[in-house]
Amino acid sequence: MKNSNAQVETENDLSTGVTFKEIRKRDGRVVDFDPGKITDAIFKAAKAVGGHDRGIAENLTGQVIKNLQQKVHNAVIPSVEEVQDEVEVALIENGHARTAKAYILYRDRRTRIRDGKSELMDVVKEILVETSRENANVSNSPSAKMLQIAMAASKKYYLSNLLPEEYARAHDEGVFHIHDLDYYSKTLNCLQIDLSSLLREGFNTGYGYIRPPKRIASAVAQAAIILQSNQNDMFGGQSFPHFDRSMGEVIRGLKKQPDYDEIYQAMEGLIYNLNTMHSRAGAQVPFSSLNFGTDMTDQGRMVSQAILEAFKRGLGHGESPIFPNLVFRIKEGVNFNPEDPNYDLYRLALQVSSRRMNPTFSFMDSSFNRDYGDEVSYMGCRTRVIANRHGAEVSAGRGNIAPVTLNLPRLALECRGRQDIFFVQLDRLLRLAARQLLHRFEVLSRLKVRDLPFLMGQKLYLDSDKLGPDDSIGEVIKHGTLAIGFIGLAETVYLLTGRHHGEDDQALALALKIVEHIRKRIDSYADEYDLNFALVATPAEGLAGRFVTMDRERYGTIPGATDKEYYSNSFHIPVYYTMSIFEKIKAEGCFHRYCNAGHITYTELEAPPDHNIEALDRIIRQMAESDVGYGGINYPLDECRICFHSGVFNSSCPRCGSDQIRHIRRITGYLSTDERFNEAKLNELKDRKAHFVSGE
Repeated sequence: MKNSNAQVETENDLSTGVTFKEIRKRDGRVVDFDPGKITDAIFKAAKAVGGHDRGIAENLTGQVIKNLQQKVHNAVIPSVEEVQDEVEVALIENGHARTAKAYILYRDRRTRIRDGKSELMDVVKEILVETSRENANVSNSPSAKMLQIAMAASKKYYLSNLLPEEYARAHDEGVFHIHDLDYYSKTLNCLQIDLSSLLREGFNTGYGYIRPPKRIASAVAQAAIILQSNQNDMFGGQSFPHFDRSMGEVIRGLKKQPDYDEIYQAMEGLIYNLNTMHSRAGAQVPFSSLNFGTDMTDQGRMVSQAILEAFKRGLGHGESPIFPNLVFRIKEGVNFNPEDPNYDLYRLALQVSSRRMNPTFSFMDSSFNRDYGDEVSYMGCRTRVIANRHGAEVSAGRGNIAPVTLNLPRLALECRGRQDIFFVQLDRLLRLAARQLLHRFEVLSRLKVRDLPFLMGQKLYLDSDKLGPDDSIGEVIKHGTLAIGFIGLAETVYLLTGRHHGEDDQALALALKIVEHIRKRIDSYADEYDLNFALVATPAEGLAGRFVTMDRERYGTIPGATDKEYYSNSFHIPVYYTMSIFEKIKAEGCFHRYCNAGHITYTELEAPPDHNIEALDRIIRQMAESDVGYGGINYPLDECRICFHSGVFNSSCPRCGSDQIRHIRRITGYLSTDERFNEAKLNELKDRKAHFVSGE
């Protein structure tokens, strides 16, 4: 605050009567009036812009009180808002514009904090009735409610106290979405776990050392414990990048070699464990994925066969397992052709997928995967981590650090169809998103090994074996990716061209231009900051309805854009659009090469194709031909909870008449039951149209 020649009366030299004795707070409470608090607020704003003279703040306080007395009768108790209004006027009238700006910003931030507290209480009230359905695999148990309350409080804290204003505002206003904000400064997203090293060397969960297994059943039990333990240290998915190879190595190292029946029983036990063993204070089972299918040793082949056969058989009454998500690797010369040694496993994978919606399929020969052999691994959420500026280009020991997602339709709405303006605004938003991720990376880099006792303490992250308990993790997490994602590409190109990219070649060309542009900018950030920035096709779940609700409130209901309860996921063609299976795969396959942090393409069938695996084979081969990196086949899968009959039901079981039906659907990569879907995803589910075979 600069010195001023203005003659300002102090609070002790007022000519208009007795000063106020009380003030009315925003919540209606009346408390003692304390002029010192006005002075403190003015001086705090002054110091923010380099001021140092508290006397000026005291003089201005006097003017504020005098102005209030002229406007408010002494018998009326002034409100906090009225006092703050007068502070702004006094600062501006006396030439303290910079201090006024700082005060206004401070006042606005305090308002946001108060609003946040009020919103938090509303959220808590809702959670106490039923757990938030932002995540379809979080249960409705008491522990889940407590976790959700803690998460809600954490989000409000970070928005109000940790994030720089521009990032907090961008998130609040729906410009972009900071995923898992509740874990902002606490942990990383996900990990591909090097199972081989943990089973070979043993590990410690915090209550004692677990020695290397001597039986296959013990090895598989330990694998489940590893997934559970690491899930408690992270907010995202857990995966084994080479499950068949890792288990094959264990088997070859055992003194007594197990037969196939033992291996099968062990794999069945793993599936049971991963559908019953909870993490995150008992709120959910781990988000688990297994990559397998390319190990050609006898032991590795038996592991792949056993996990597929156990999944095909299902749980105790034949129910479809929700976890783990199975990712079957496809590679020429290994399993994709009749003469390949693992071709029988590929055919078995088709059989299981036709009945259980799992496995999904990853393609090692796609243009962007083939240089890595069979090293590329995926997670059910579609995450892919492979290229590395700071070390080995492997999947094991690496994962995504944190993601942020761009609201693309908002940009199209703001530029009113002007493509030139759209790309200018897109660059601005991309830079903001990159800086936000850089801020999160810097915050997380200050964590110590002891803050993540299993993830870092047991050396799961690449190069974490070089760190001690009190070392910061910054140098190690450089191996991970910082992912910028996007949502609503279909709605965006519709707003810019009048058609979405599934129904028009020009719209498809524009959609590809947008995604290619984003990828180029993200690659430039990787060079600029020397970090693994990457582009992800966002698996929006809780976000699916958030952006469109905000945009509809701002711009109204616009056909083809804000007229649904959700935006289309990433680059996906709208689920309500009817087209052939092969046309959809060809169109979406074009985007996979750009989304180097993760991607997936689905086809939607009317019913389980459990008697027609040749149809599935044609679909998978079309994905391979279309340069898809990761794909899945969706269909409705309903199971009676009473007699356990399965098929496609309406509201009751055709066998026993029960209305206790388990409706299993895929959501953002993982399977779940529809009663756990949020409203946006339920609406999307209702709109899903089956894709048809060309000529039908």
